[in-house]
Amino acid sequence: MQNKRKQKIKHIITDLTLAVAGIISASIGLKAFLLPNHFLDGGATGISLLINHLTGFDISILIVLINLPFVFLGYKVVSKRFAIKSFFTIIALAIVVHYIHIPALTDDKLLIAFFGGLFLGAGIGFSVRGGTVIDGTEVLAIFLSKKIRTTIGVIILIFNIILFVIVALLINIEIALYSILAYVTASKSADYIIHGIEEYIGLTIISEKSEEIRSTLTEQLGYGVTIYNGKRGFSKRYKAGEDIDIIHTVVTRLELNKLHTVVDNIDPDAFIIEYPINDAKGGVINKKELH
Repeated sequence: MQNKRKQKIKHIITDLTLAVAGIISASIGLKAFLLPNHFLDGGATGISLLINHLTGFDISILIVLINLPFVFLGYKVVSKRFAIKSFFTIIALAIVVHYIHIPALTDDKLLIAFFGGLFLGAGIGFSVRGGTVIDGTEVLAIFLSKKIRTTIGVIILIFNIILFVIVALLINIEIALYSILAYVTASKSADYIIHGIEEYIGLTIISEKSEEIRSTLTEQLGYGVTIYNGKRGFSKRYKAGEDIDIIHTVVTRLELNKLHTVVDNIDPDAFIIEYPINDAKGGVINKKELH
């Protein structure tokens, strides 16, 4: 019971720290780069910046107003806890943007687009890692993906294409192009924070020499593996229904070529399935060789 309480407190502190880091980073991106130079980003933040540019309306109020419908949708689509956390995070961001003065750091358009997107994207990434959002577009994408049977990424892309076309028509093409650069940078920055810089690859290995492959991967190279018991399907070489051990492991992309070499040296005919993994935790992933 005490361990559970400690874990809960630890998670609360971690989430709060990540949310605060997200607010600070996003505020720097907005105040030091994007806002003073009238550059935009994608999503709900981009809509807020566009309205601010066209009307002069207070950006801090716009951040709250534009995100409120997404927070309400988050209550319906995700959870009450998520919606409450997101509401207070967005309010905190608006307060920081309104009251904290951060001077513009450069007037170079390329640097503005890059670093503005970098800090804003990092802020979005930190907040997501903390179980909250400062830009509600992804909540809308989750909702629509269930209604029209498409991916979240496609919906966000379409949303932002429409937004940047509007920017090009209402302001000018140059601002729209620099805003696209800021959005791409923010998107990549958020991805790195959320999913990690290391890209993990999951592998399923099917081989008649599975035990030799397993022992080499675990005992000599220090990889963690899981063994599944399966049965062969159609095969000209083997009897259908015959039992076979299936190896599953996770490595970083940098280690992928090394694993292929090991497997090929043992069984060149081994069947290997690879797929990307957004993130991985626990187990034996970041390991050192044992020999």
